[in-house]
Amino acid sequence: MSKSAILVTGAAGFIGMHVTRQLLARGERVIGIDNLNDYYDVRLKHARLAEIGRGTNRDFEFLELDFADDKALDTALSAHAFDRIVHLGAQAGVRYSIDNPRAYIHSNIAGHLNMLELARHRDIEHMVYASSSSIYGGDATLPFKVDDRADRPLSLYAATKRADELMSDTYAHLYRTPLTGLRFFTVYGPWGRPDMAMWLFTSAILEGRPINVFNGGDMRRDFTYIDDIVAGIVACLDNPPSDDGAVKAGGSISPHRLYNIGNHKSERLDRLIELVEAACGTPAIRVPLPMQPGDMKDTFADIDAIQRDLGYAPTTSIEHGVPRFVDWYRSYKGT
Repeated sequence: MSKSAILVTGAAGFIGMHVTRQLLARGERVIGIDNLNDYYDVRLKHARLAEIGRGTNRDFEFLELDFADDKALDTALSAHAFDRIVHLGAQAGVRYSIDNPRAYIHSNIAGHLNMLELARHRDIEHMVYASSSSIYGGDATLPFKVDDRADRPLSLYAATKRADELMSDTYAHLYRTPLTGLRFFTVYGPWGRPDMAMWLFTSAILEGRPINVFNGGDMRRDFTYIDDIVAGIVACLDNPPSDDGAVKAGGSISPHRLYNIGNHKSERLDRLIELVEAACGTPAIRVPLPMQPGDMKDTFADIDAIQRDLGYAPTTSIEHGVPRFVDWYRSYKGT
């Protein structure tokens, strides 16, 4: 009998690629789906897929499709069996949501609903899905706790991710579908996204271009290395929430829980830039700019809940993680 598969959405994305590789490395079968949209350079997504496929083609099948199209999703998956889902696909980016709001409703609202329906009708053992630290918005106090109120999002992106959490709790209540939402905190590392600060700073510094430093660098982020994120995702996947009526992380009594996944250390943007400069071997040309609409000034993850429940313990500081990213970037770009 062939082993059951795990469905990974956003498999050609940054986190999706790394999760897929980790699952394959431990002997799982993975069905990956991604619509390969042009939010950023599609060549990077194809390169990630090529990296996944090295030596693991037997256990990895890729389907190019848009999970926000329910008919295409049902048709493409009709002949495939899987018992768990890691739903990482989404329209990402706080600033992009200012000018392209409909993309977020399509992917993050309609798409998330489709995945909930899929999990419900397939009687999935567990679906782990991506939320975001941005959901904490304007009312949060540091460090952000999963039980904090999150009803004043500062961007449409954040609002769609909070809506995903609420829809998930409803499905867990109505259909007893085991679900875990993960609020990621500023993920970085090899194969990262070109719209994120780590890539933008590295590419500009190496090419002698200026970098935009918002709020004069007086911002803090809980930078989380990709290996730590993957460890948390896989630990969650392996431990679905029980349908026992007990209060879960995030407050639900249904089989639905919410966790922060961060490094539990809030770092100044200035410090990140210094480390990128050191790894690149050249100083940045800094252009101070005001805060961008929709941005949060500070993020800081309280990870007590996931530490208590699953033993999650991030191990990579930015002092170690930033040089690893810069080394990968130089190799990828051939510089």
